[in-house]
Amino acid sequence: QGQLAESGGGLVQAGGSLRLSCAASGRSISSYAMGWFRQAPGKEREFVAAISRSGGNTFYADSVKGRFTISRDNAKNTVYLQMSSLKPEDTAVYYCAAKGGSNWMALDGDQWDYWGKGTLVTVSS
Repeated sequence: QGQLAESGGGLVQAGGSLRLSCAASGRSISSYAMGWFRQAPGKEREFVAAISRSGGNTFYADSVKGRFTISRDNAKNTVYLQMSSLKPEDTAVYYCAAKGGSNWMALDGDQWDYWGKGTLVTVSS
């Protein structure tokens, strides 16, 4: 069974940058739209960004637009989330997800098929 594994989380000061990676094993991500979600302490999971199968289209939550960039390398079976100008409110566990079928911009995490275990990002003020 395939797995998604996030890495790259950590502690960073406000205004700093981090790059998260999501490596897939056991399945090819080229058949899936890929996305990032996050869940802050005491809050519900929220959509962050998504990228189409080919990588030609991306979609972002308003809260991260202009600061975060999602990309993918299907040859490496890996998805990335470059995060810049980080704010304390970006502190959360970040999850990678894969989605088959249509509606690759689904904001509802329940519509996504496969999930990683998450990586913690902490932004200090």
